[in-house]
Amino acid sequence: MSKNKKKVIILLVIAALIAIIPLFALRGAEFGGSDDAGSKVVSQVAGTEYKPWFKPVMETWIGGKVSGEMEILLFCMQTGIGAGILGFFFGRFVERAKQKNKNIKTELPYHK
Repeated sequence: MSKNKKKVIILLVIAALIAIIPLFALRGAEFGGSDDAGSKVVSQVAGTEYKPWFKPVMETWIGGKVSGEMEILLFCMQTGIGAGILGFFFGRFVERAKQKNKNIKTELPYHK
């Protein structure tokens, strides 16, 4: 077996372990959002129940509570739009640098 194949197999095994180990190590774990954790801490410090200052914008627009699935969808859309914008500008910067290097090479009198 070649050296590259061994490296690939080792990396695949490591990737599989990284994906599988948390499934067993975190069994029964509960995950909460930062909003819930923050309101619990404020309640403990103040000694009274935390009351939000205002309603979320989406709840005001639709006239009711936003479901968990809708929150996840909106968060994923926001993430995708942000990643698309960053990717677009990074691509523009890379292409601009390539074009600049190409122009420099063609301007040199000794370059063929």
